[in-house]
Amino acid sequence: MIPNITQGDRMSGLMVYLAGPGRANEHEEPHLVAGDASLMAWHDDNELNRDAALDIANSLDRAKQFYGTDVDGGHVFHCSLSLAAEEGKLTDQQWGDIANDYMDSMGFTGADGKAPCRWVAVRHGVSKNGNDHVHIVASMVRDDGTKWNDWKSKYKSQQVSRELEKKYGLNQLGEIRAERGFTPAEQEKARRQGKPEVERHSVARTVRACAAASSDEAEFVRRTRQEGLLVRPRFAAGRSDVVTGYSVAERPVRGERAIWYGGNAMGRDLTLPKLRMSWTSTPENATEAVSEWTAAGRNKRVVTPGRETITPSAELWQKHAEEVGELRAKLAATPYTDHAAWAQAARETSAAFGAWSKRIEPTPGPLADAARELSKSAQLRHYPQVGEPRTGQSPKAGIVSARGATMILLASTSKSDRAAYALMFRQLALTAKAIHDMHAATNDLQRVRRLTTAMAGITQAVEASALANTVRTSTPDEKVSEHAVRTPVKVQEATLEELRVQHPGADEETLRAFQIAGRGRSGSPVPTPLTKGEGRAALAGSMPPARAPQHTTNEPDLER
Repeated sequence: MIPNITQGDRMSGLMVYLAGPGRANEHEEPHLVAGDASLMAWHDDNELNRDAALDIANSLDRAKQFYGTDVDGGHVFHCSLSLAAEEGKLTDQQWGDIANDYMDSMGFTGADGKAPCRWVAVRHGVSKNGNDHVHIVASMVRDDGTKWNDWKSKYKSQQVSRELEKKYGLNQLGEIRAERGFTPAEQEKARRQGKPEVERHSVARTVRACAAASSDEAEFVRRTRQEGLLVRPRFAAGRSDVVTGYSVAERPVRGERAIWYGGNAMGRDLTLPKLRMSWTSTPENATEAVSEWTAAGRNKRVVTPGRETITPSAELWQKHAEEVGELRAKLAATPYTDHAAWAQAARETSAAFGAWSKRIEPTPGPLADAARELSKSAQLRHYPQVGEPRTGQSPKAGIVSARGATMILLASTSKSDRAAYALMFRQLALTAKAIHDMHAATNDLQRVRRLTTAMAGITQAVEASALANTVRTSTPDEKVSEHAVRTPVKVQEATLEELRVQHPGADEETLRAFQIAGRGRSGSPVPTPLTKGEGRAALAGSMPPARAPQHTTNEPDLER
């Protein structure tokens, strides 16, 4: 929430403007949502007109007119509180509560024991850029003729806004994490092509999955190309053997040109230097990577195919699922202040869900949504440099990862063992829950809410799939009347006690996975295919409105 404070001396002019049509006729139904007790007793939430605006201005000016108190720079305080367009709209009640809390904290209402100032909060729709906002207008002359103290008011306003963001679950502008935005043009292109998300998000999900599934840089280049993306490197000035950045693009449809995204434009965690921190690095690896980068930039065949061409063995499913469980155990001992460790866990968990989405969702559904929400927890405003101590770092936060899970999910097929899928899903869901709990413990209410919604979408899809698979009807060979009603027959589900006998030594999570898997014959426990209408039904809303542009051209967008 962005507060913008200005000061002036024409109360009537400001109120008439706020109640009017606006400079571009953008104002809609201007009305009050909050104010001091005396004003709200006389004015309700009916639409304001010029006469009402002038009457309110006179009431606000009463103390100034009675006492004649002079205020340097003018006695009119004006603050707009604005949300990012992607946050959508709040209700009048929510804006009223926010305005009251803001004015309490800023010292206007008498909550601090001083005489109150007169004020109102006006709402008149979203801005021309789609930002929901409210205008607060106040007299800086208190009812006893003394002046409101404006010392460091803008700094204090920022601090109050940060507190209100946490209290009301809004985007926290001063928070540790921050996602990259997208342009209105990108959103319009997605709508025009009938896509459920902007290209930047789908490309980032693919890149994040490929990066996590790779053991070195050359494999990353090959996997990214294997997933259908165009790839090109950025070489150091005057060099052809040192890669300092990269950009990727989806293959354009006929008649359009490719839109290139640099790593930093897709996500703060996707720059090449940050990706390299997770890969094996040797002189041999570096040489192989340069060869693959060069081939990709020239659109030539891969130089040396690697493990991305090999189907992982079935035994690896349980191994990598157990690694995810070990990661979750490490997180339990990781301080919430070790932001780098939690961001790394979020990136790997996001990558795993993204890889799964790539394999079984024809259009982005619950898995893609979970991947995106987790990716927001992976992007820090500041990453520790190599050798830089990490705040609150746990000695146990370290090597265990979910990278193997991403690798095997990216290589999976719809015919993969259902029990293996179920076990992997359960471990990833529990890891996502640990990240959710970290945000809850640090009072990041918006992240908590969005992760809850995303994971609920997957859980409902899994449960719906399991329920559908517990019911079998007559086979085509059975002779039934044309008008007969087929009676569904429930398949008996194995109990945990029975499964313990069948699988001696298996832990609780593995047994529950076998129980889920037993509800169907094969394949992912998430229904396939997941359509936009079915898979995303449990998620709140659709693609968010456009927000302020990060990049405004179609030129190559290499990260720096």
